[in-house]
Amino acid sequence: MTIHNTLLATLLACSLAPLALAQTATPQPGDPQRWYQEDSTAQAQLRTLRKEIAAALAEAKKACRLEPSATRATCLKEAQDTYRQDMANAEKLRESAHPQ
Repeated sequence: MTIHNTLLATLLACSLAPLALAQTATPQPGDPQRWYQEDSTAQAQLRTLRKEIAAALAEAKKACRLEPSATRATCLKEAQDTYRQDMANAEKLRESAHPQ
């Protein structure tokens, strides 16, 4: 699986997780209530999505550091390219995850 596919899978899982969590999870003692509330506005959804995209980049960079040195630079470049592409398409990704 390429870094791009990994990032997309992570992003999709992250964008769908709050919806599933809000419907099925029981708040645990000490958890902030906001963890169990779905973003109600498009702006809030977009803000959360951008945080998830940034977190996916951080995870991809961490995975790239474990690669052999010969492929590490290419891996990091692909991760950064995917980040830029996802940020540029953030609104479309939000719309697909939260259809009206």
